[in-house]
Amino acid sequence: MYNLLKGKKGIIFGALNEDSIAWKVAERAHEEGATFVLTNAPIAMRMGAINQLAKDTGSEIIPADATSMEDLENLVEKSMEVLGGKIDFVLHSIGMSINVRKGKHYTQSNYDFTHKGFDVSALSFHRVMNVLYNKKAMNDWGSIVALTYMAAQRVFPDYNDMADNKAYLESVARSFGYFFGRDHKVRVNTISQSPTPTTAGSGVKGFGGFLSYAEKMSPLGNATALECADYTISLFSDLTKKVTLQNLFHDGGFSNMGISDVIMEGFMDGEEE
Repeated sequence: MYNLLKGKKGIIFGALNEDSIAWKVAERAHEEGATFVLTNAPIAMRMGAINQLAKDTGSEIIPADATSMEDLENLVEKSMEVLGGKIDFVLHSIGMSINVRKGKHYTQSNYDFTHKGFDVSALSFHRVMNVLYNKKAMNDWGSIVALTYMAAQRVFPDYNDMADNKAYLESVARSFGYFFGRDHKVRVNTISQSPTPTTAGSGVKGFGGFLSYAEKMSPLGNATALECADYTISLFSDLTKKVTLQNLFHDGGFSNMGISDVIMEGFMDGEEE
């Protein structure tokens, strides 16, 4: 522990259970000296074990539907009351695709499902920053981070409409990040994480096979949820004050690979006979 977040205050969205990246971020932020509010949608909170996390980290829980401006305004106002001042860091770790959950192929999307998933997974990020920006709720040199995935840039057939959601999320980070940086010295970044066996990630068709593929493609192997939490903490800290508008790949090198020796060996076996 390095006291990287000593005295800092934050809001962490999306901690569902011990597999959640947001859960690991909360544990690490607590270890590094931060105080924060935990939040999730009421339905998600009934599914998870967030009360235990709150107890372990001495945090208060404020439920909020990230698609509701009223809920988000209440969240930010109450968070500043609970924490005793403005916010230094925010984690947006929210994602949902009803099309994926219902087994709808990308070419046969239910657009009501698409709209709802987009609202929860991507537009919510704009809403969160809208409230923080207009309420002047962030301290100077604060940090806002959202979690994304490389399907925003490349085709992963079974990632479905979540790929579109992540592409929009990353664009919002850049566009809103400009105004937040210019006007309030707040930095905004996204972390493009390795495939990670979270509740959301594991719902993608063929996830286990792809997890193994990514591990063999990445020279350093897949980044774990805890390693992602460590990276997030560095972005919340004062050590990264001039890093903003970036989509930062945290994937063991996968994003810059074309092919790896291990993957090639599977194709070469037959040729060598």
